[in-house]
Amino acid sequence: MASTIQIRVDDELKRKSDSLFKDLGTDTTTAIRMFLTQAVAYNGFPFEIKRVAECTPYEPMTEEQMLQKLEQSRKHAAEGKVKDADNVVKDIRERYGL
Repeated sequence: MASTIQIRVDDELKRKSDSLFKDLGTDTTTAIRMFLTQAVAYNGFPFEIKRVAECTPYEPMTEEQMLQKLEQSRKHAAEGKVKDADNVVKDIRERYGL
């Protein structure tokens, strides 16, 4: 026996999801069925659920930018320009409400 699930979604969301799943070679109904199957298999959501921070200290960087930052950090460490990790963590938590 099969059960029916009815949900209401915004027209634009439905249109976009139908188009997306069609491009992926399936339909929205099958995608929802796949989601439910994976949720049962994972015993929870099959993806990370988290609150979006209003302000984040992290900005995306290219590999080159990351390497430049690391080199700058090495120079600062060699010059003795360092901070205690506990103070840095405390500052970040206070500044960003973490």
